[in-house]
Amino acid sequence: MVIRSLILSLLFLAILMPETVHSQYRWRRGREFIEPERDIFPGNGFTFCRLRYNSNPGGWRGRGGSWLTDYPDSDLNFSQRLSELTTIQVNRSAGGAIQHAIVGLMEADLFNYPFLYTLEVEGLYFSEAESKRLRSYLLRGGFLMVDDFWGSNAWANFEYEIGKALPPEDYPIVDIPLDHEIFHIVFQVNEVPQIPGIDWWYRTGMTAEPREGSQEPHCRGIFDKKGRLMVVILHNTDLGDGWEEEARNPIYFREFSARKAYPLGINIVVYAMTH
Repeated sequence: MVIRSLILSLLFLAILMPETVHSQYRWRRGREFIEPERDIFPGNGFTFCRLRYNSNPGGWRGRGGSWLTDYPDSDLNFSQRLSELTTIQVNRSAGGAIQHAIVGLMEADLFNYPFLYTLEVEGLYFSEAESKRLRSYLLRGGFLMVDDFWGSNAWANFEYEIGKALPPEDYPIVDIPLDHEIFHIVFQVNEVPQIPGIDWWYRTGMTAEPREGSQEPHCRGIFDKKGRLMVVILHNTDLGDGWEEEARNPIYFREFSARKAYPLGINIVVYAMTH
């Protein structure tokens, strides 16, 4: 417990120089998206890999592209903090730059990455082929983290789509109890945190978004037949904004990034990489 508290206190010290991580990777909104280079192989290190998915035209945004939300600052800031606060080696280029990846379910590279992150799944759509591919990936040891989607409608869409890959009669979605390893494997996390998007928090001071069914945060999961947690689902909370926006406001950093978003995110990745 003392070691965990010391590590978390070191994370708080970053507030004294918050631009050291974030500004290095700032991706201005409106700039043309550039695919990260794919000439890396994860090897023994960790590569934060974002899942590129297709969107249903009838989904919440009515268009594709939600999988890019918070990119790339979220991915890179998280990887930097992971390397600072744990013994996990993060993959870097020869020049020392953090490596990250984007992969689609039908791409050959999928099985090179044991950890996938995706978010804003209100409009997520899996084809039959993609559903089978995701099922294979997860049952062979892969791990999926789902983040930043709010309300009952968003939940209904995700529940339906993930059920095409992992039928609920065989792989039910369940609430993960607070005594599970992901809540204490590195940091002691005593609640499911509700982390707001920073712009909404700026305007209202509230943590829950104004959608039906968005008041209570949930951390749910899907386990394989041997009891391994293979999907973590964070509903009505936004860890990714806590990572991306760590440098914009010292209060947001202290209350949401350092105390909530990084501890739970790091716990989830450490669990995924050790199970």
